[in-house]
Amino acid sequence: MLSQKVRYSIRALQHLADHYGQGLVQLDEIAAAQKIPPKFLTVILSEMARAGLVQSHRGKDGGYALGLPPVDIRYGDIVRLTRGSLALVPCASRYAYEKCKNCLEEDECRLRALMLKVRDETALILDQITLAHSIQPVPPFGPAIAH
Repeated sequence: MLSQKVRYSIRALQHLADHYGQGLVQLDEIAAAQKIPPKFLTVILSEMARAGLVQSHRGKDGGYALGLPPVDIRYGDIVRLTRGSLALVPCASRYAYEKCKNCLEEDECRLRALMLKVRDETALILDQITLAHSIQPVPPFGPAIAH
C-alpha cells in the first residue's frame, strides 16, 4: 500500500501540474483543494523542492510551482522519492535493498521472486506515466463480495 505521505505528494504535484505555467499556487489553495493538512503539505513540498521537483517562493505573493515541466516528472520518481522504493518487500528493492529478517535464503525464496516481478511491472507502468498525462477519476467500486 502507498503511505499517506506518498498519496498526498502525488495529489499535491498533480495540483501543481494542473496549474503549470499559470504562476505560483499558494499552499492554502493546494491544501484545501487536495484535503491535505497544511503542516504536512509544507513538509512534503519542502522535500519536493530539495529534490528539484518544486520551486517555492516566500513572502506575501509567494507560493509553489513545479520545478520541472510535468512531462519530466514520472510517477515512479515521486513514489521513490517519498517512499524510497517501489518494492513491496525490502529484498525486492532495486535502490533500497535490504535482506529480509526471518526469511528463507534469497535463492530459495519464491515470494522474493514473485515480488521482484511485481516490482518490475510496477516500475514499467509508473515510469511511463508523467504528470503531463491526463488521468481521470473513476467511479468507486461496489461493495466487496465475499467468496
